[in-house]
Amino acid sequence: MRFRFPASLALAACTLMSFSAPKPPIRAAEAPVTWSRQIVPIVYHNCAACHHPGGAGPFSLLSYADARRRGQQILDVTQSRYMPPWLPAHGYGDFAGERRLSDEDLALIRKWVESGMAEGNPAEAPAEPHYDATWQMGKPDLILSIERPYTLSASGADVFRNFVLPYPLAQTNFIRAMEIRPGTPQAVHHSNVLIDRTASYRGDHPADWKDGIPGMELELDGGNTFDPDSHFLFWKPDTPVLAEPSGMPWRLDPGNDLILNMHLKPSGKPETIDAQIGLYFDDKPATSHPMLLQLDDDRDLDIPAGDRNFVVHDELTLPVDVDVLGIYPHAHYLGHVLEGWAILPNGQKKWLIRIPGWDIDRQSVYRYRTPVFLPRGSVLHMHYVYDNSAQNIHNPNSPPIRVRAGNRSVDEMAHLWVQVLPVNVPKGSPDPRLLLEQAWMEHRVRVQPGDSIALYNLASAEAGLGEDAQAADTYRAILRDHPNDARTLNSLGAVLDKSGEAPGAEQSFRHALAVEPEACDPRFNLASLELIRSQFRDADRDFRALLEHCPNDPAAHNGLGLALAGEGDNASAESEFKAALALDPRNFTAQYHLGEIAIALGRPQDAIDPLSAAASENPGDVDTRERLALAFAQAARPDDALNQLREAEHLAPNNAEPHALLSQVLAAAGRLQEAIDEQTQALRLEPQDADGWNNLGVLEARNGKPDAARVDFEHALQLAPDDAQARANLAQLPPH
Repeated sequence: MRFRFPASLALAACTLMSFSAPKPPIRAAEAPVTWSRQIVPIVYHNCAACHHPGGAGPFSLLSYADARRRGQQILDVTQSRYMPPWLPAHGYGDFAGERRLSDEDLALIRKWVESGMAEGNPAEAPAEPHYDATWQMGKPDLILSIERPYTLSASGADVFRNFVLPYPLAQTNFIRAMEIRPGTPQAVHHSNVLIDRTASYRGDHPADWKDGIPGMELELDGGNTFDPDSHFLFWKPDTPVLAEPSGMPWRLDPGNDLILNMHLKPSGKPETIDAQIGLYFDDKPATSHPMLLQLDDDRDLDIPAGDRNFVVHDELTLPVDVDVLGIYPHAHYLGHVLEGWAILPNGQKKWLIRIPGWDIDRQSVYRYRTPVFLPRGSVLHMHYVYDNSAQNIHNPNSPPIRVRAGNRSVDEMAHLWVQVLPVNVPKGSPDPRLLLEQAWMEHRVRVQPGDSIALYNLASAEAGLGEDAQAADTYRAILRDHPNDARTLNSLGAVLDKSGEAPGAEQSFRHALAVEPEACDPRFNLASLELIRSQFRDADRDFRALLEHCPNDPAAHNGLGLALAGEGDNASAESEFKAALALDPRNFTAQYHLGEIAIALGRPQDAIDPLSAAASENPGDVDTRERLALAFAQAARPDDALNQLREAEHLAPNNAEPHALLSQVLAAAGRLQEAIDEQTQALRLEPQDADGWNNLGVLEARNGKPDAARVDFEHALQLAPDDAQARANLAQLPPH
């Protein structure tokens, strides 16, 4: 074994041995750098994810022969740090999966190439990574494909195309991972997936959605539930499977669509785009709910030709504590220095990302190795510098020209997406994502007062936070510039209805329908308003009109069922509730009212299954427990009835109704003293209930306590002197 000695030891030896001629220090022969020992671990760890057969890279680097053939190219692109594709500067955010080669790695690659690219002993090489020929995580649980392949021309401008992929399943699933296979990755600049909760985009393009719809900017109807974008569903050329953190799957419901928003670049020959999306299911819903926030300053993008230092900036104050989970900066070819940071309430600056040399072709989503905590009051900052000079090697224009904001790659953008997870949420506080949405939209409206989308989202957040008057004012602000916007008219009506302003709500719904007679939401809201007013015939008419245009709406079938029941047509109502369940087998409203109708028609046994399903769907609903107990009691199953009422008592200990019903069931079972105890408890909770005092008197009389019964009947008559039942019961008691 040879040893290499430090120079100081060699010098000391020479000093002690001064009587002899000095000799050079003994040096060990350097071991050669080989593919098998030093280079292949670097390549497998940093390059193979893209550079494998079928991967996004233009060639494979899995074998020694592959790498040797590309040796000089590997040297050039690694020494310049062009590859591996990694833009963030080290130390400005600690990111997971950092693909930045160390100086030691770069030195080894240089030595290997310059020394002849020796293979070494293949037995020393680590096992070659395996990449599935089709799906990186194996076969997905569900594969969605675009309806018809799209042919991209060989040349011309960039193409933005939107492909709708309907979710075909009849049950909700939670998605833990997704892989986007664009079909022809060399022609795809990037792809984004959007979730259309109401299939609104497909509904707006009924004739051509199967062929893909041109355009980049999409406006989707989010429906009636606040459900903000939460995940980076973006594909880039180096993107692996999009796997979500534990506890954070995203949701797909029946009737949802996925929209694949693709940015395509002609490659010099016609290309067929035949994209697929593979979905991997989780068996549990999300326990944590992140949210995407966007900083942007497209409004100020007007970059003169030759300007090397054009700056835009945006900022947003956080209203709640958050953990920052990931970040995605975006610009086009003129982007040069892209920065994001936060200023904490104490004035400290915390870097989120810094990219000193932006390259649109190497953009990516960056996730933090450890979440970055930002307390309430922190201010997010986006600061972008653009270079529109001839010295910018990425500039698509020679000579440079004036560039403004736009969707084409030769236009510019200034966006910074930040994924945050609200933390330290006080118990009983509103959804912190609503507070984030409100703060974000208030900021957008301040910088662009006429932004109708921001105003609409702000009003929706205000409504979600219970700020109904403010929400109504914000909707009215939109209508001043867009008086016939049906969506805003409908939302204004909903807020007015919630505030008890039914006439104004009705007027707003009718205005929306005058603008768009086939619109489903205002028709539903108008019919529901009529239902609340017991205008059953009007509600019947409007729900039927709604179902002509929206036949697969279970809530509309439920509404029609309630209108029919109000008109006394229980048989037809039952059919509508069954239609709702056929569309949504877990629909609580349909389950509950099917049970109600069965009880009303004297079929308690038929009521048990739907009411049991309703209780399982909404275990905390006391009324469902009471109705199920009634069905059990009428079906001669007193023990089951008692169990349901005991559960109702547990759920609502201060509600008199379960105690009163439990008293009746116990009395029917001959358990009089227990029945008396329950009725007494009911009256402690509702002492002004005359009927309750009468019922207690009946129980006391049956239990052989006429004096106690007399007191109860007299108490009932004090509360309700005209109570004929209590007076008759009092008269039947034996005299004192």
